[in-house]
Amino acid sequence: MIEKNISPTPSADDGRKPRSDGEQSRERLLHSAIRLFAGQGYAKTSTRELAQAAGTNAAAIRYYFGDKAGLYRAAFSHQLSNPQDNIALYEQPHFTLRQSLEGFYAQLLAPMQQGEIARDCMRLWCREMLEPTGLWAREVDQNIRAEHEALTRVLARHLGTPANSDDMHRLAFSIASLALQHMVGADVLHTLRPQLLESPHAIDTWLARLTDYALAMADVERRRLATPPSTTQRQAEGPA
Repeated sequence: MIEKNISPTPSADDGRKPRSDGEQSRERLLHSAIRLFAGQGYAKTSTRELAQAAGTNAAAIRYYFGDKAGLYRAAFSHQLSNPQDNIALYEQPHFTLRQSLEGFYAQLLAPMQQGEIARDCMRLWCREMLEPTGLWAREVDQNIRAEHEALTRVLARHLGTPANSDDMHRLAFSIASLALQHMVGADVLHTLRPQLLESPHAIDTWLARLTDYALAMADVERRRLATPPSTTQRQAEGPA
């Protein structure tokens, strides 16, 4: 989370407490690490650079994160959340398809409410894909897979088709890509049309629009599934 401006002298009835110096030091280290690892990669970023960027020393890295690898793991996972918590937002038996898609996009777009730190995290994830340390592969296997499969189950339930069909996986990937484009391409979007991302209201508008777009995609797939394939299509697809 982005560091909040908290008054150093809260009133007696203020339940919030100012962050300790330790918490602030840890947060500065973490945010500096996200930026440096995203820009330079793990191998080319030294502990000295990390400490200097945060205005601290290498001992602080050892104290809070164990070592550089521990700091990198913390930076990589900073905006990642529990997949079961994410799935609970869209895979509910009583949800309409609209409600499920709203929940799906809500958890995907939530990090974008954090502004620049969200873009830095996305740059770091892209860097990890290009210069893998194993963290991205683990994220795909342990978390992204479960969330994707949950979405295919939701779509299959509403479209009345097997959840593990290629059609449902294809549709799930396409629906997810609508939001992923905004996340991966946030720098481009911010450059060309910054007002589309610059406020919570702007993100809420994206949430509503993406839900409408995804419903349209699902409707196209529903109609396609209801249309018997032509002889030419059956021949092209070959035996089942």
